[in-house]
Parts: sequence; structure tokens; C-alpha cells
Amino acid sequence: MHVPDGFFDAPVSVAAGVVAAGAVAVSLRGARKELDERTAPLAGLVAAFIFAVQMLNFPVAAGTSGHLLGGALAAVLVGPYTGVLCVSVVLLMQGLLFADGGLTALGVNITLMGVVTVVVSYAVFRGLLRVLPRGRTGLGVASFAAAMLSVPAAALAFTGLYAIGGTADVSLGKVVTAMVGVHLLIGLGEAAITTLTVGSVAAVRPDLVHGARGLARPLLIRHADGSTSTVPGAVPAPAAARSTRTVWAAGLAAAVVLAGVVSFYASADPDGLEKVAGDQGIAAKEEEHGLSSSPLADYGVKDITDARLSGGTAGVIGVGLTLAVGSGVFVVVRRSRRPESVSATGA
Repeated sequence: MHVPDGFFDAPVSVAAGVVAAGAVAVSLRGARKELDERTAPLAGLVAAFIFAVQMLNFPVAAGTSGHLLGGALAAVLVGPYTGVLCVSVVLLMQGLLFADGGLTALGVNITLMGVVTVVVSYAVFRGLLRVLPRGRTGLGVASFAAAMLSVPAAALAFTGLYAIGGTADVSLGKVVTAMVGVHLLIGLGEAAITTLTVGSVAAVRPDLVHGARGLARPLLIRHADGSTSTVPGAVPAPAAARSTRTVWAAGLAAAVVLAGVVSFYASADPDGLEKVAGDQGIAAKEEEHGLSSSPLADYGVKDITDARLSGGTAGVIGVGLTLAVGSGVFVVVRRSRRPESVSATGA
């Protein structure tokens, strides 16, 4: 759902940019409480993983494909504030390096894919956790529903913005029907990827999943006199102290393989927004990307003629750069925490 330049007029583009900037500013403050010395490096990895998986378009209907948006995945794994930052980093790298998503539409894309998806998915996720059984089953069901609903929510938000400042004279009724319909199908793919990823991490290190905090069974403490007591939702000290290097290395390896190898087999059909824009006449207003001649434009390396090698190399470069930028941002955010906040967390 990467919106190109030309779809929205200047007032809406500027307004969306202001909303996106405000959301990023709020998220920078909120992420200070979500990140610690273990999760800050993992947040950068989540951004790189989302970049990689977004290269894997999957078919959803005849002549239409979809790809991960990533808001729900990021929110559940590292928290909603950090999730907004993760998706924003991905969109920034895609727009500046790969000419994917318009430069003037960057605010629109962050608002739709980074803010709307995170807010909707995390609200649904937390609401369902209140009524579902505690444990991995409840975590999986909540993750699936949250991710699935976040995609059509973003499609509805796109239609709302288009009603205000769309540049083409089209039938909004047809646009909203087409957008919501195809993105409901894409939402199923989003839900499957999100649930599989969250479940995989939770199976080996549930203490690293932000959304799983508070779902752990009470820690049983046996006292010298034979009595016992419990600490609700506590993580045993050995688990909390374990290194995250294994999870980090496995996640990075998966991202590199997905972007460098598996992406070659992704669907070449237009994604949901591209398909609807073409069918409804919106695409006629699309403008050429300002960086369309960049060396990595369209996820290929300039001057490498072999399509497989060009696309795979571009994907690996994208994963590396997104990881570097994302990790840098999150380490700085973590270190900016106030000393009293750190002391309170330790206590």
C-alpha cells in the first residue's frame, strides 16, 4: 500500500506529514519506556525483518497481490510506540533508496501504514487479551485478529483521505468497496505472517515479546519453611538474563534469506492499491518518483543485468541498511531514558 506521488493534493499531503511527524515525535518519547538493553537491538531487527517480508508479494486474487504492512507485527513484538518507529524507518528507507512510495506522500504512507495499522492492531490485540485464555493460544488468536483488521483499517483511512484531497475525479463508493474488499484478503496473509512470526519468537523467548508481558504464569517461590508464594507474570532470573544473540542472529539470517533469495519468487502482480488505482482511474495521476534513477530503484542494483542477482543483492543491501539505521535510532532512544526511569524499571 505504498502511495506514490500525485495521488493527493498538497494540503492533504502536508497535513498527513504533520500527523506523521507528530506521531513519530510521540513515539520517540513513548519508546523510551518500551526499550531496554535487550530489546533495543531487537527493534532494529524487527524493522529489517519487516523490510524483507514486504518484498514478498503473495497472490490474493486474479491479477492482484498483497504484502505485509507490518504494523501489527511490530506492535506485538516490540510495543506500539516502537512499532510506529519501526515501520517509519522501513518506509523512509524504501522511499529514499528504492523509490518505493512517493517522497511527497511519505507522510501519507507513515500515517496509513505506520500509525493506523499500529493503533488499530494494538487496540484489538489488547482488547482480545482481556477475554481470551492466557498463554500462547490467546496470544496467537489476538495477534491474528489484530493483524487481519489492521489492513482494511488502513484501506478505509486511505479512502477517507482520498475523499478529502484525492486528485482524480472518481467514484468514492467504488473505491472504498474495492479497497476494503481486496485488503480484507491481504489482511489474511498479514495475519498468517504475523501470527507465525510472533508464535516462533514466543516459543523460544516469550520474555522478548512485548505483547506477551503479563501473560506468563506466576513465578512460584518456595521458602525455607516449606511455604510457597507467587509473583504474577514474573520472568525467572535465568531467562531474563539470557543473551539475545541467538534470536538476533536467527532473525537476521531469516531476513537475509527472504530478501536475498525468496523475494525472487514473489508475485509480480500489482498489489491491492496499485490494482484499485489502475481500475478506478486513480493511477492516471501518479507522478514519477523523484529518485527513480537511484542505483537501487525498484529493488534492483543498477548495472547488474542478472535479474535474480540484482534483486537479491538489492534486498540484502536493504536489510543491512534498515538494520543499521533502525538499530542506531533505537539505541539512541534507549540511552536517552532518564536515569530515574531506568532506576524505577530496575527496581
